[in-house]
Amino acid sequence: MLAATQRVRRSADFAAAIRGGRRAGRGTLVVHLLIEEPAHASTARAGFVVSKAVGNAVVRNRVKRRLRDLVRPLLTDLPPGALLVVRALPPASQAEYADLGSDLTSALASAQRPRRPR
Repeated sequence: MLAATQRVRRSADFAAAIRGGRRAGRGTLVVHLLIEEPAHASTARAGFVVSKAVGNAVVRNRVKRRLRDLVRPLLTDLPPGALLVVRALPPASQAEYADLGSDLTSALASAQRPRRPR
């Protein structure tokens, strides 16, 4: 379980991360990462989006539990005030724990890479 200070709860925060953050996708999930300098430097926070396309309630909850467990240690590496939204794709329901972990770390690393100038 994530601490209350580490969770994204407001829909406005989800929307800000999804619309304004960097996106990186892998086979089982998509990561949206918004790094801003907040007025008050809080800890990095994470939220999860697991739609009905992933599966029934039991499957969705299992995917969310796995993702929460995988994200918890990664939050300490993110800058204060960062918003991370992890959106599970339908293949996440059949994915092994290790596959979810590798997709998450790979997507997060890609989202953190500096953008190349055009």
